[in-house]
Amino acid sequence: MNSPTDHPHLAHVRRYFQAIEQSAPAEVLARFFTPGVRQHEFPNRLVEHGAARTLPDMLEGHQRGQKVVQSQRYVIENALVDGDRLAVELQWTAELKVPLGRLAVGERMSANCGVFFRFEGGLIAQQHNFDCFAPF
Repeated sequence: MNSPTDHPHLAHVRRYFQAIEQSAPAEVLARFFTPGVRQHEFPNRLVEHGAARTLPDMLEGHQRGQKVVQSQRYVIENALVDGDRLAVELQWTAELKVPLGRLAVGERMSANCGVFFRFEGGLIAQQHNFDCFAPF
C-alpha cells in the first residue's frame, strides 16, 4: 500500500490546491472533479449556515473568491488515505483584496481546515470542508 505522502489521491488534491493558488480558470478546476461532485461546507464565520454545492456552484464560488482574495496558499499538514477516501488537515492563508471584518485590504486572513474527499475513478466526487477561520 502507498504511504499517504505518495498516494495518487493526495497527489491529485495537491494539484487541485495548486491550481486554486494559481487562479486557474474554471475549465481547469473542473477537471479535478466528477461531473456530479458535491461539496458540503459546514457552518463557519463566512458561511453561517453552511452550504451544499454542485460543480457549477463550486466553480462560480472560485470566480467570486478571486475578487476577494489573492495570493492564496494551502499547506497540507497531515493526510490520511483509506481506499477511495482522503482526509487532509491544512492551513489556508490569503491576502485580502477587499476589507473584511477588522482586516484591511492587503492584510492576510487564515483558517485551519479539515477537508474530506471521496474519489471515483481518480477524480473528486465529494468534498466536505470544516473551516476554522482565525478572528477577523
